[in-house]
Amino acid sequence: MLLLPVALIYGLIVYIRNRLFDRNYLKSAAFNFPLICIGNLAVGGTGKSPMVEYLVRLLQPHYKIGTLSRGYKRKTKGYALANANTTALEIGDEPMQFHLKFPTIPVAVGEERIVAIPHMLQDVPDLQAIILDDAFQHRSVKAGFNILLTEYSNLYVHDFFLPTGDLRDERGSAARAQVIIVTKCPPDLSEEKKQKIIRSLKPAEYQQVYFTTIRYGIPYHIHNSTDEWLLTPRDEVLLVCGIANPKPLKDYLHEHTHTYYQQDYSDHHIFSIDDLKEIAEKFKEIRAKDKLILTTEKDAVRFAKFTEQLADLPLYVLPIRHEFLFEEGAQFNKQIIDFIRNFSFNPKS
Repeated sequence: MLLLPVALIYGLIVYIRNRLFDRNYLKSAAFNFPLICIGNLAVGGTGKSPMVEYLVRLLQPHYKIGTLSRGYKRKTKGYALANANTTALEIGDEPMQFHLKFPTIPVAVGEERIVAIPHMLQDVPDLQAIILDDAFQHRSVKAGFNILLTEYSNLYVHDFFLPTGDLRDERGSAARAQVIIVTKCPPDLSEEKKQKIIRSLKPAEYQQVYFTTIRYGIPYHIHNSTDEWLLTPRDEVLLVCGIANPKPLKDYLHEHTHTYYQQDYSDHHIFSIDDLKEIAEKFKEIRAKDKLILTTEKDAVRFAKFTEQLADLPLYVLPIRHEFLFEEGAQFNKQIIDFIRNFSFNPKS
């Protein structure tokens, strides 16, 4: 209740900003080029990075695509295109994750997308589409296709503005999306619950609503991807992560291991030597025979620089993917591919 006045002021500022864009007092630029925007209305934790990776896997065999992110918490400013010598400090952990997992696709960062997009098209002239990571609120660029993510356990229709709630944008902004995806759903979500959620979201006729669940892969060693660890009920895990919403991951470990211990850090935390010493000490305290340290792919890029320090620690990385429910993945895939295949620029927009 104490924070409610702050939330109301924040909401008013967001409302005014959106109306200024809606009435063209603030200008949005449309590009004669396919731009796919992935975003959300809340802060963090809806699965934007795995969705970027989903689209990369989908489109890479057919088109020359690239990704453009802000580069949150990087130590540089302005536009930058990743290269063989790039580090997470230069472009941010999530873009670095894309760069490491998909080394053949261009990965760029830039706070001002309206400036970064022309730079990227000049640097990579054969690009056929760009995926804009977390750009839904960046209204100076008008993407041709918007994908809005909302978490199953925290739908934007039941949320409120920061700092009382998690919303960084007004609920009505959902109208700008062509697709709404409810993420992190239970894998056994019922048709009845699905329809109830759709009714609460009240999508427009032009909007399609999809549902995804999290699928975790087999953990692999941070410095040797062929070294895998299949989790068993005997394992004791030290979970080390700095992500916005680790709850689904903790639920997964609760179900698939004997027990786990937590070493939590803030979102996008930059790990230090002191952090590694603390992690090593905590791991040593675990007396089990079958034990390992587990982290996320996003955190792993911030650990990668500690090659020597991690040599004697069994640090494994847990991959994550979106999986569409109700056998609707093919329909979503077709929407995305059709958007690029049939793209035509409307100058009046």
